[in-house]
Amino acid sequence: MSSENGENGQPGKPPAGEPSGGEQLALIRETVRRAKPPRARPRTWRGAELAARDPVARVLVDKGLVHLDRFFDYAVPAAMDAEARPGVRVRVRFGAGERGGRREGGGLVNGFIVERRAESDFPGVLAPIAQVLSPEPVLGPELLRLCRAVADRYAGALADVVQLAVPPRMARAEKAAPDAARPTPPPPPGPGSWTRYPAGPGYLRALAGGESPRAVWTALPGPHWPEELARALAATLASGRGALAVLPDGRSAARVDAALTALIGDGRHVVLTADAGAETRYRRWLAVNRGAVRCVVGTRAAMFAPVRDLGLVAIWDDGDSSHRDPHEPMPHAREVLLLRAAREKCGFLLGAHGRTVEAAQLVETGWARPLTADRDAVRATAPLVRTVGDGDEARDPAARAARLPTLAWNTVRDALRLGPVLVQVPRRGYVPRLACARCREPARCARCAGPLEATGGDAPPTCGWCGDAAPAWVCAECGGHRLRGRVFGARRTAEELGRAFPAVPVRTSGRDHVLGTVPDRPALVVSTPGAEPVAEGAGYAAALLLDGWALLSRPDLRAAEEALRRWLDAAALVRPRAEGGTVVVMAEPTLRPVQALVRWDPAGHARRELAERAELGFPPVSRMAAVTGPPEAVAELLASADLPADAEVLGPVPLPEAPPGRPRRPGGPPEGERWERALVRVPPGSGAALAGALKTAQAARLARRAKGLVRVRVDPDDIG
Repeated sequence: MSSENGENGQPGKPPAGEPSGGEQLALIRETVRRAKPPRARPRTWRGAELAARDPVARVLVDKGLVHLDRFFDYAVPAAMDAEARPGVRVRVRFGAGERGGRREGGGLVNGFIVERRAESDFPGVLAPIAQVLSPEPVLGPELLRLCRAVADRYAGALADVVQLAVPPRMARAEKAAPDAARPTPPPPPGPGSWTRYPAGPGYLRALAGGESPRAVWTALPGPHWPEELARALAATLASGRGALAVLPDGRSAARVDAALTALIGDGRHVVLTADAGAETRYRRWLAVNRGAVRCVVGTRAAMFAPVRDLGLVAIWDDGDSSHRDPHEPMPHAREVLLLRAAREKCGFLLGAHGRTVEAAQLVETGWARPLTADRDAVRATAPLVRTVGDGDEARDPAARAARLPTLAWNTVRDALRLGPVLVQVPRRGYVPRLACARCREPARCARCAGPLEATGGDAPPTCGWCGDAAPAWVCAECGGHRLRGRVFGARRTAEELGRAFPAVPVRTSGRDHVLGTVPDRPALVVSTPGAEPVAEGAGYAAALLLDGWALLSRPDLRAAEEALRRWLDAAALVRPRAEGGTVVVMAEPTLRPVQALVRWDPAGHARRELAERAELGFPPVSRMAAVTGPPEAVAELLASADLPADAEVLGPVPLPEAPPGRPRRPGGPPEGERWERALVRVPPGSGAALAGALKTAQAARLARRAKGLVRVRVDPDDIG
């Protein structure tokens, strides 16, 4: 190739047939542009000596932003060579670069080393790792792959999922955690009460024999389910494999822990719950990560527990809302365990007294087998369930309208001769909603238009949003001054029952104070759903399920399923019918969930719900994502997203604005802003493509700093 200049310093002419100097320069630039960028030499601007082998570390930086959802290369100084292993926590400078003609180092952020390499694809100068926080490898390859799968499923950032999966570091716990030692498998347990289920003993034998059976288990009412779940875990341990069980709360985890300890003794499993404290929980998690313990019983965060040689993943009561993590990207424990069962080819057990539509779909598609008892066993263990029928209305004309009709009073009176009585109330507090006694118009705060509520017997009503008292309230519609209750809470119910039965102790259990157990003697136990304590001995003599309309009238796709689940969980604590156990449900007796409770047929109710969802194209038959934000931003994201060809966009529709003075609802618009929500629906098989398209579009918006915050949620629970 000739030069641009001639021998005498004058511009020369290229030989005939060759391009001119300008054309040559254009060709050179095009060749350079198409050439693969040279690999960076592992060097730093500080001139530090680097590791002799694999001097490049790929780091997952703790920045939960989808447009930064990738690994970044850093140089490994020689002094950190031994400790900078894959999986350890490090501190790195993030955002380093040239600014104003000088190099700046950026801020220090946490991260995890995921790989050591000999070269880097980054063409610039690599920054060095600033610090190795701990030599403990806490992010292993299998856990990293699981976190990536969860992030992709929910259109989230890998760093956010890792933050949920790996607990915060506690230095003292790392010294106290036991070293890796393969535990000796316990002997296989007997079938115990699994004999009540025709396929129960066979399921345990399959687990003990090293197989990976998958089942949806509809547990019989009564106190035996913790012991049955513990036997499934013990059978898996007997095969030399690990086991994991996720429970909705610490009380149920404690019951399974006690049952498992009685079966296999101490030291073979750990409990991962928030009740243990941060340091104890991290020490137990490290014992699992090192392989010293291969069985975990825990709450929601335990779904990521790094159990070695996993043989069984189990979840109890998957319909409980506590199984959905409130932090981005809001994964559900059931879906995470399903991913683990498929990826690690282990057994799966989903148990509950009821059955969700997701569980019904697993059975209908054949992915899991039903594990149920026959009708004779159900009738022998279930209590008698009664509703207000025509006969009761003939004797008591106000039976259907009264909150506590004669049937309920008589049931409580008779049951208190036998033992404690459970009263389930959907709302906590005293009188959480008030209305005008003359025109029945809901009572509103004069300052912020929030709902007024009564907090005590003689206390003036207060606003549920801003907290202001309204002692001189006047109805804006009719000018009335008197208030009446629209909804009654647990404390008001306990007060009324205490006056009706003055010689009987009344206990309450709710969010502020949850009871674990109550003695086996006459008492009234008023509880909100999910906080029902276990009655010692034979169980409750009776249960009242009040205000069923409050559960069934929720504007939610899962209202009927959720009402039946809460009723079944409470009724399962009551004695069998043969021992006098009775349940009275205050709801319209012709409704489908009420009839499913009377017949104790949660599987049939779930099948019908699933069939209706299939006709309407609702989840779980379809996959759905919610895109929420300002109207312009939502429209921009949907227009730029490369959605699957079979995607259907529903909406957008406006969301209710946040009233002045009211705290912002999670996921809702800030005060004074108008937001919209669009739903994107795809058929089965296109869920991964939908999540990927929305994540890519969201990343592009963040990278160019587009105006307006847009929130993307895959498989939202709050579909009205």
